[in-house]
Amino acid sequence: MAEEPKEIDYTLNNPDTLTKYKTAAQISEKVLAAVSELCVPGAKIASICEQGDKLIEEEVGKVYRGKKIQKGFAHPTTVSPSSFVTPYTPLTSDEAEANVEIQDGEPIKIQLGAQIDGFGSIVCDTVVARPKENAGDEITGREADLILATYYANEVLLRLMVPPGLLASGSDEEKAKAAAAKPPTQSQITSLLEKITKTYGCTLVESTTSWLFERYEIEGKKKIVLAPGEGAKGDGVPEVGEVWGVEMGVSLGSGKVKTMSQRATLHRRTTQTYGLKRPTSRKILSEVQKKFNTFPFSLRQLEDERDAKSGVVECVRGNVFRQYEVVGDKDNSPVARLWTTIALTKNGITKIGAPPALDLDKVKSDKKIEDEEIIKILERPLARNTGNKKNKKKKTAAKKADKADEE
Repeated sequence: MAEEPKEIDYTLNNPDTLTKYKTAAQISEKVLAAVSELCVPGAKIASICEQGDKLIEEEVGKVYRGKKIQKGFAHPTTVSPSSFVTPYTPLTSDEAEANVEIQDGEPIKIQLGAQIDGFGSIVCDTVVARPKENAGDEITGREADLILATYYANEVLLRLMVPPGLLASGSDEEKAKAAAAKPPTQSQITSLLEKITKTYGCTLVESTTSWLFERYEIEGKKKIVLAPGEGAKGDGVPEVGEVWGVEMGVSLGSGKVKTMSQRATLHRRTTQTYGLKRPTSRKILSEVQKKFNTFPFSLRQLEDERDAKSGVVECVRGNVFRQYEVVGDKDNSPVARLWTTIALTKNGITKIGAPPALDLDKVKSDKKIEDEEIIKILERPLARNTGNKKNKKKKTAAKKADKADEE
């Protein structure tokens, strides 16, 4: 009798899983850096998004060649102007939106991601748009307040996601006491982060949500919702062995949000089945299944943008696609966002894919965090120092991917 094929372990217990996450992250971070350089005053957002997607496709094509695994986008390239909260990716066939240009000095949110074998790594960074010759200038004033509030709130959120006692040091009694502590509730997390944003005269963006990641799933069974709006509620706490997409959103205004007038172009296939009647609807569903599986996609990534605009209507109505509305700050105030993909291991948090480290010497504010509780949290390590052998960071993932290519 033939042996039954072994069931593949897709958890972090399988080293290949983390390797695939990290390989996807390397691509995401590389493209994020390239797209950041394109975000200069006068550049057209639609064109930047197209260039970003082309780069993701090129980089994904270089890894796991000849392997029968799906790879591609975990999130299309999106470039959101100053007051936009959600990812924005305009269509070239919508003339007015295709001509939207980046303005000098506005905070631009860039979000994108790659996936290998269903393991997606999404990253988002906020850059202040400047001419290339001024790229290295200091950020000051209210823009600096916004960037620092977002940075420190994100750093505290990550530390609050580490399970209690995991990184505790001291005597056995002290470790046991730390491990017995309850993880902070989501309302406690919001309260702590609000201390930071208030220090800088900013506000958390309503219903900023971090999600548990799984294979082919970026909105898992658990979520952390900061400053929840009406009807929004978080559920569950992070645990060792999990991968999360961690979002931080901060506004210079009230943090309340509104639906914008721009067309919703970002969608995601659900697992819902529905008898689509229109040929264009069936056509784009088939294309999405092949290209994107259940990861988010932009209508501009489909073969025929005009067919996509008409066919998507029935797909959304039948709940075959989930539509992401374009949401912005209610007061049209500037907004900053960050997105980090992390793994929770027995040694703490590993940033799988993250925005580049902020150069704090170039961001100058007259405000400063003085709250002792917040300072103590910021002093906590994200992970245990496991020595040089395990700290080769992302080089290991690259080597494993290259080895897979050779095989």
